[in-house]
Amino acid sequence: MSTGLFLDDDDLTRLTSRKMKSKQIAWLRSAGIPFRVSATGHPVVTRAAVEGRTPEPAARQNGWTPRVVGAH
Repeated sequence: MSTGLFLDDDDLTRLTSRKMKSKQIAWLRSAGIPFRVSATGHPVVTRAAVEGRTPEPAARQNGWTPRVVGAH
């Protein structure tokens, strides 16, 4: 098991019991685990999402909102 910010391929395979990236994505969605899809189509999961840690409060308190979210 790696200790980086993101789960590596082995960690994802162990977590989802799937090797195909499409099957991993489907499993992550069904389990409600937050993830992003990389430019190569692979799921990217933060270790904090799996360990149940919350994001750093400083990142949420700066008052910045992405233009996409703020656009009406």
